[in-house]
Amino acid sequence: MNGIWYYVIAFIIIWLFALIFKDYLIKHNVEVEFPVLLWKTKRLRGFIDRIANKSKKFWKWYMNIGIIISFGLMIFMAVSLIYSLTNISQTPGVGLVIPGVDIPGSPIFIPFFYGIIGLITVIIIHEFSHGILARVENVKINSIGLLLFAIIPGAFVEPDEDEIKHLSKSGKLRIYAAGSMGNMVLAVISLIIVVVLSSAVVPMFFHEDGVSIDRVVSNAPADGILKSGMIVESINNQSFDNSQGYINTIKTFRPNQTVQVSTDQGIYSFKLGENPNNKTLGYMGVQTVKHYSFNNDLGSNQLSPVLWVIFPMIQLFNWIFFLNFAIGSFNLLPMKPLDGGLMFETLLSYKLSEKTVQLLTKFSSYLMLMIIIISLIYGFSAALL
Repeated sequence: MNGIWYYVIAFIIIWLFALIFKDYLIKHNVEVEFPVLLWKTKRLRGFIDRIANKSKKFWKWYMNIGIIISFGLMIFMAVSLIYSLTNISQTPGVGLVIPGVDIPGSPIFIPFFYGIIGLITVIIIHEFSHGILARVENVKINSIGLLLFAIIPGAFVEPDEDEIKHLSKSGKLRIYAAGSMGNMVLAVISLIIVVVLSSAVVPMFFHEDGVSIDRVVSNAPADGILKSGMIVESINNQSFDNSQGYINTIKTFRPNQTVQVSTDQGIYSFKLGENPNNKTLGYMGVQTVKHYSFNNDLGSNQLSPVLWVIFPMIQLFNWIFFLNFAIGSFNLLPMKPLDGGLMFETLLSYKLSEKTVQLLTKFSSYLMLMIIIISLIYGFSAALL
């Protein structure tokens, strides 16, 4: 079943429950206004205060560096987004991703379980980082809460907007940049864990001996022919014992070429399609992962079932890294209401008049939004044609 149907079923169940038990939820401080469920609390404010008060000097210096990094990422993201228009026919610069769902035109598929956990870390770290820096700047936090927009979960820390307006410009920048910087720090930590597990721990117990099929894309040339879990042994009689050999082989693929794929479950032949991200390349429509076997006689070791947990851990932290880095970076685009847009507006206000600031901020916001919409539409339509 296509992953989108899980979201549809969850949407129906959640909102039937919410409407049936609306009075009960309201009594427990849950606001029910379709399509939004909102729960606010003043709890956890003490927890945020304790973290903020550990060392306000540290937090300010940390975010002073964070402001510089954030503006660097803002420039990089804006330039990359604009430049992506020159290559939009090959690879659209922006793609929509939903965990567990194949989105036409999106080059990335995020597994449901890893994606949901990754998004939870993004939201919690982002919002609590804003809250901590708000308290460092002595801005009151009105509430903390959870929300559900239709089927999309979220969390929020609600600083007092009037108090933020009266802050110094540097104080505002520290608060605005805090969310994305928190995401970047978690991304770096996750990447370190992935590198350590992949380069130090895995080689102690396993060796790479090829690739296996992790997922077959719906309606792709290989759909209904190849299956998840198959070990790919050779393609067109070209065998390989590592992932690099597989990559080198598929780089030679061309559209409409017939390939013969030899697996541990049989030999299969089919015609390639066009790669949706580069129409000059052939496309099977499979995602593969490295296949490993135990070193020497470790397979008979009593710890062998436990050791296989290493690979899901690598996958999980890899997606935590990707989602925190990708969403944190995207949030720094100079486009309101994103944090990057607020930072851009604040930076301009140092030297320019209010009228000029508003004009440039609107121009930047509309430009970024236009490119994003064009990329999404082009990628979606190209994938369907």
